[in-house]
Amino acid sequence: METLRLVLLILHILGYAALIGGLLVQMGPGDKKVNSAMRDGIGVAFLTGLALVGVLEAGDGSVNHAKVAVKLVIALVLLVLVMANLRKEKIPAGLWAGMLVLAIANVGVAVLWSPIHS
Repeated sequence: METLRLVLLILHILGYAALIGGLLVQMGPGDKKVNSAMRDGIGVAFLTGLALVGVLEAGDGSVNHAKVAVKLVIALVLLVLVMANLRKEKIPAGLWAGMLVLAIANVGVAVLWSPIHS
């Protein structure tokens, strides 16, 4: 079970890396758009996050449900924003910045909040 948790955690981290990388590659002047790295990144991060909670619930450790809820809401908002703007030629710079802030905030919640399991 621990091996599965670690594999899911690695994939979860890579998902957020792809999402943030897809956003950062567009930094600077010019049009912003939702790219495939952002789409795939949030998809992988969202699904592996759900699976991680399932694996942790099935184990012996306790789960910080408040932290999980905050991360789930942020990830769901990101998923909706990415999917709703996937086919658009460009997105407003404010939306792009908001998605970047949300993605970094979700990573911050993961790192700075108490551990998700004991």
